[in-house]
Amino acid sequence: MNAPVQLTDVRKVYGTGPGAVDALAGVTYGFAAGTFTAVMGPSGSGKSTLLHCAAGLDTPTSGDVQLAGTSLRGLDETALTELRREQVSFVFQSFNLMPALTVRQNVVLPLTLAGKSPDDRWVTEVIQRVGLGERTKHRPSELSGGQQQRVAIARALAGRAAITFADEPTGALDTTTALEVLTLLQAQSREAGQTIVMVTHDPVAAAHADRVVFLVDGQIVSEDDSPTAASVAGQLAHLSTPDRSPSVGWSTAPHRLI
Repeated sequence: MNAPVQLTDVRKVYGTGPGAVDALAGVTYGFAAGTFTAVMGPSGSGKSTLLHCAAGLDTPTSGDVQLAGTSLRGLDETALTELRREQVSFVFQSFNLMPALTVRQNVVLPLTLAGKSPDDRWVTEVIQRVGLGERTKHRPSELSGGQQQRVAIARALAGRAAITFADEPTGALDTTTALEVLTLLQAQSREAGQTIVMVTHDPVAAAHADRVVFLVDGQIVSEDDSPTAASVAGQLAHLSTPDRSPSVGWSTAPHRLI
């Protein structure tokens, strides 16, 4: 049975001819249900491209992506939007908040658009856990950048989607709030069974994941199944050197299905 997020021989090429760039070079990988995976790599390694293709926000040049058992290949925009609305939530660096809506209204907006009734108790809990319990009636213009990111994170968690994609979700947060958010993501994975895929440059953030997947030149070159901030930082440093063969003790599994 396929994982909730399954990539099969996915390539993404930008440009044509001699100047073409393989952002993804044939990635086959599955992210299992109820797992929290961090994706890391040097600048330009293909992390964001992997996330965007996996989430159906970008179309691979070749290969197949499946979300919740549905192949994205050939889906029209309407069907793709409906699939994402039912199965996926997002946290990206651009907050994408509606300026005229309050914190709480922004958090429940995806549910409202999908015609679903929010779980008020859960919405209140996630807003409190991202540190905005006293600001539910504030609008984005009344919040700092870090606070707006917290709204985006609460919005992603409020609908209890099967799959959450997060691109640098703690990049704009202070250390204390970042820890609270990462702990909440852990809980959603382990207790609620969400599949969470997070791109991050921060070894401390990555250490909260169950597994870290490392990309270089559009390929998965190694994994860390027991990540610590030190082990992740060490592997990143190693992958940034000219000799980028994986270190002793690291799993090399570019085609692993988990």
